[in-house]
Amino acid sequence: MQLVLASASPRRRELLLQVGLGQAEFSFEALAADIDESHRAGESAAEFVVRLAIEKANAGLALWGQADAVVLGSDTIVVLEGAILGKPKDEADARQMLSALSGKRHSVMTAVAVTDGQRTLSRLVETKVQFCGLTEQAILAYIATGEPMDKAGAYGIQGLGGCFVEAIDGSYSAVVGLPLVETRALLTEMKLLSI
Repeated sequence: MQLVLASASPRRRELLLQVGLGQAEFSFEALAADIDESHRAGESAAEFVVRLAIEKANAGLALWGQADAVVLGSDTIVVLEGAILGKPKDEADARQMLSALSGKRHSVMTAVAVTDGQRTLSRLVETKVQFCGLTEQAILAYIATGEPMDKAGAYGIQGLGGCFVEAIDGSYSAVVGLPLVETRALLTEMKLLSI
């Protein structure tokens, strides 16, 4: 079976490599699977992120177009006081998100899904993240780096945005974009890993 990562994210690619524990025979292909990421009315944050991960896996399988493949899709959202913070639309949106996160605790939800066309499995991981208080100057300096612009919640914990994170309760790798323990469990269940 060929493992396919339905993501163009270099962070997810790096994390998935870790799942193989350095085994030479562990390999995967990657492709970008674009889907409509619109939130549906009445859909909870958890339902939303799991649906996106499953849709990415299914879209990746359709794009791959070959039998004997297992496709992995993943999605990450930031939830603050019930509001879903996706990727910022522009710098003003990033500034608004970072100002809202300043000094507060929020949730990062990451869902991972795998499908072979017959069977689809998914897992949801929620991590609590506490931000320190941010000055307007710090927010503007961070936005000027460009890092927030393609990240849910307008920050990357593994990059410069990590200096705003006071504490986390849960999976660090899930906040980066792929929960390692749960991904290993799914790949083991799909018989792609045996350790």
